[in-house]
Amino acid sequence: MKQIFALLSGLIFGIGLIVSGMANPAKILNFLDVFGTWDPSLAFVMGGAIAITAPGFALLFRSRQKPLFDNSFRVPTRNDLEPKLITGAAIFGIGWGLGGFCPGPALTALPLAATGTLIFVPFMLAGMWAARHTPDISPNPHKGTAS
Repeated sequence: MKQIFALLSGLIFGIGLIVSGMANPAKILNFLDVFGTWDPSLAFVMGGAIAITAPGFALLFRSRQKPLFDNSFRVPTRNDLEPKLITGAAIFGIGWGLGGFCPGPALTALPLAATGTLIFVPFMLAGMWAARHTPDISPNPHKGTAS
């Protein structure tokens, strides 16, 4: 049952990306081009998503102690900004700005077989693999060693 709801959630997400235009890299690049051919429609998509999601989460957390298909809600608890997070966000933003894709819309647009998508997705997957297999570099060389 858990997999069925995961599949349905992914399908709804993908349909939303297509309907909103987020699977079209030209629309994303026009949104990011604030001094050129700026297209503010994506801001309305994001605002609409937040307007629906925020009250939904508030209602969900008030009415349920745990989700239907898991033992607990998986809510981030960290609130610090570490270099790894900032670096990852910067790389994500640069990739989004250059390619017009982030992972969800890129996978949604993959069946269209556009050249940009066919180039972006393999590099995205390689970056995900590298991020998972690159050891953490501690800013403190003595961190984690016994004194």
